[in-house]
Amino acid sequence: MHARLFAAALLLAFPASLRAGDTWPGFRGPTGQGITDEKGLPLTWGGKAGENVVWRAPLPGAESKVTFDHNQSSPIVWQDRVFVIMVYWPEGVPSKEFPEHHVACYRAGDGKKLWDSTVPPGPWNLARDLRGGYSAPTPCTDGERVYALFGSSVLAALDFDGKLVWRAEISPYAWDVAIGTSPVLYKDSVLVLADGTVPKLSRLIAFDRKTGAIRWEKPRPTSSFSHSTPLLTEVAGRPQLVVSSSGAVQGLNPDDGSVLWWATNRGDVPTPAHGGGLAFAVNGRGGPGIAVAPTGTGDVTETLVKWRTMPIPEGYSSPTIAGGYVYQLHHPGILKCFRLEDGQLLYSERLPEGVDRSASPVLTPEGRLYFAGAGKSVIVPVGPKYEVEATNDLGDPSRASPAVAGGRLYLKGSRYLYCVGRQSSRRTRDPP
Repeated sequence: MHARLFAAALLLAFPASLRAGDTWPGFRGPTGQGITDEKGLPLTWGGKAGENVVWRAPLPGAESKVTFDHNQSSPIVWQDRVFVIMVYWPEGVPSKEFPEHHVACYRAGDGKKLWDSTVPPGPWNLARDLRGGYSAPTPCTDGERVYALFGSSVLAALDFDGKLVWRAEISPYAWDVAIGTSPVLYKDSVLVLADGTVPKLSRLIAFDRKTGAIRWEKPRPTSSFSHSTPLLTEVAGRPQLVVSSSGAVQGLNPDDGSVLWWATNRGDVPTPAHGGGLAFAVNGRGGPGIAVAPTGTGDVTETLVKWRTMPIPEGYSSPTIAGGYVYQLHHPGILKCFRLEDGQLLYSERLPEGVDRSASPVLTPEGRLYFAGAGKSVIVPVGPKYEVEATNDLGDPSRASPAVAGGRLYLKGSRYLYCVGRQSSRRTRDPP
């Protein structure tokens, strides 16, 4: 099932000639579910000898006196390029003013920074409430341009030399606290879920990849705010967007944004998962999880909802379906494992202290879940019993999720970007 979804996602958005393992082109990778086909990723890294740390590179602003935003967004990779977004206030600039919006590119082989470009802020100043910040969305790329969404309500496209190709302000808007959704590529469009606190302004927007012009907008008058990134997947041979909306989990047609089906459920933060014939979604702010067959039309609450969990405490990490099980991480670092078939809770265990509960895991072909970051990381095997295979700590924690490409992990910390790959024990190498 995973291999089929992986291939489907690539066919929908990326050139068929591209080797899947060379890219991690958006939030949670090519499948949107954190699934990689890369085998042999290291189990251990860091320590005094910098074991398996190929390089580290300072992030934009790390070598200056600045005030950083939350910078929760994750790195993405396209062949020999690694892209990140960073937001910060330069020294002397108060938080009531707009911070600088940065998109930076690094060479994957050695971590050399190739360019660091700024994007003019959009119309939304968050000075009254900076809980979510300006830098939650993860960018995406199609190999020609990088598409970066910032919390000031602006979407920008840059070419691979760092030149601003186009910039589009998202207005009107009614975002809740911050923009948490990440852009999704589909055919010739960049899709942005703009659900807000004023339902009449909620909509799904399709921007033209080349020009930034709006191709279409689909109103979503029954949807209130959402911070969730839609999952682009395949259902019954057709593309579908699975959305964890404010009052329902929904299936949308990505060609026009129309609602195919819905099932009543609270939800608005984690990205749903799809596998074994079921879509699974959770609220993220506390509430039950829901497993639904995404094959129906209209209201499927009474017909295609297969099971629900007991309320799951707050946790922004997205779920993973693997080997007939569903995994969900939540506050205060508890990992739950449910049986996909019927929702039976198989275990609920506390991960080692310090593992960030917001980052989403990576699933490897060997059946391992990497809850990995530049701070504390833990690796657990897929299965009905809880085990810990390895723990690691680079001492630079953030809430970013990992990227995987070319047999390496790319981990974004609060000040450095790290590349982790199998090699003999050596000290961390800074780029030239």
